[in-house]
Amino acid sequence: MNKYGLIEALAEKKDLNLKRSEAVINTIFNSMSDALHKGERIELRGFGSFFVKDYKPYLGRNPKTGSPICVKQKKLPVFRAGKKLKQRVAM
Repeated sequence: MNKYGLIEALAEKKDLNLKRSEAVINTIFNSMSDALHKGERIELRGFGSFFVKDYKPYLGRNPKTGSPICVKQKKLPVFRAGKKLKQRVAM
């Protein structure tokens, strides 16, 4: 499922027009992005949690040539599935 599929599903299940459904989905995604940008953790009980993980700089290797390269410090968003989601997917 992609973003548009989510918009359509919301519109169908809650009897909304597509514009209103799109506004709701965009609000949710923008709020989540803003929270992660601020370094906050997002926890959706039964689904999972999103957080930002800090990676320290390290010495890596160019996979093509094998030569060492310096990888800069970075922050990346991470999703960790909740227990109920893991159980539902495993069925």
